[in-house]
Amino acid sequence: MSRSRTFASLSVYNYRVYFAGALVSNVGTWMGRTAQDWLVLTQLTDNSSTALGIVTALQFAPVVLLAPFAGAITDRFPKRRILFGTQTALAVTAALLAALVLTDVVTLWQVYALALLQGVATALDNPSRQAFVSEMVESDMLSNAVGLNATSFNAARLIGPGIAGLCIGLLGTGQTLVFNTFSFIAVLIALKAMRPAELMPSPQVRGKGKVREGLAYVRRRPDLMLIMFMVFMLGTFGMNFQITIALMATAVFHQGAAEYGLLGSIMAIGSLAGALMAARRQRPRLRIVLGSLIGFTICSALAALAPSYILFALFLVPTGLCAITTLNTANATVQLSVTPVMRGRVMALYMAIFLGGTPVGAPVIGWIGSAWGPRWTILVGSIATAITVGAVMIYLMRGKDLQLRLEGRPIPHLEVRHRDGADLAGERVA
Repeated sequence: MSRSRTFASLSVYNYRVYFAGALVSNVGTWMGRTAQDWLVLTQLTDNSSTALGIVTALQFAPVVLLAPFAGAITDRFPKRRILFGTQTALAVTAALLAALVLTDVVTLWQVYALALLQGVATALDNPSRQAFVSEMVESDMLSNAVGLNATSFNAARLIGPGIAGLCIGLLGTGQTLVFNTFSFIAVLIALKAMRPAELMPSPQVRGKGKVREGLAYVRRRPDLMLIMFMVFMLGTFGMNFQITIALMATAVFHQGAAEYGLLGSIMAIGSLAGALMAARRQRPRLRIVLGSLIGFTICSALAALAPSYILFALFLVPTGLCAITTLNTANATVQLSVTPVMRGRVMALYMAIFLGGTPVGAPVIGWIGSAWGPRWTILVGSIATAITVGAVMIYLMRGKDLQLRLEGRPIPHLEVRHRDGADLAGERVA
């Protein structure tokens, strides 16, 4: 695949402007997350994984509880207008946390309260942001745009935690949180600078019963339900790196803020590589989802068992690559396979499934860290994703008369075929 294919969506003015604003905002968001976690672990508690798990759960619980309604709102109102509101709300909550830290009056319950408010804003922001991509680019560029969105997110993840670690050490936690506050302005400027005439808005859905209609649509699509099951298991048990990396850095390897921030950046090297690979891919494939989930199982287990900080950091690279490959491929598959009038509601449910397991998983992972040790917080995810892969393979082979086999040439890959020999690389298989 050519280089031009990798960055094809950037030829579209509105997407290019949006991409630039999102990149700046994502860097600030990762700085904010790193600073918040450091605040909770080292300034407000004595390395309490339970407190960190509660903060994480509060940020994501509204994504689950409000998902059907957020999806209906996304399909009902212009997505650009919704994003103006949600990004403003996120900027305000970030500013409040920074002010509380800078004035030295911050308490744990205030962090909890602001995390919940951020979760409400995020519940509306996520489906609108996901569905808005299809209004900026043509359908043949959608998979590419989804991949570039992940590239932006993971490039920021590569930069943000490292900068945050340095800023915390040099300037303090409060000043680091200020950067996050101002980064939201970049998205607001990008949204304002767009050319509305060049957008391709989806039809706005009016009337009652739209929440039920969205749920019924997904229930009638076993292919979507299968993908959402895999994403739920990965998101609930395998993607708690906000907790696991912090615990491994502080409690196992006894490192400081700079080394903790560096781990997030190192993991993002793999995530960024996976995102760029996804942007080059013309169509999502089931075998890529399954193969990358297998890779995640193996690499995350190796990271959990790593005897040293350096080896742990090295194993985070392929772990990040496999995780983002799974998520990007699943995201593109869902967006490309649903009708435009349902996209907002389906993406709200998709994001609720992915992020919604966090309110359950994060406190459980935090408790496991306290009871069994930090290494088990990662191993639990490895075990859960291994069970997921086995269950999906059994379901596919029983329900679709399929054959799954691992081929070693030309490179190791998973093949999904009908017993008559037809390749299911791009088909719906559930």
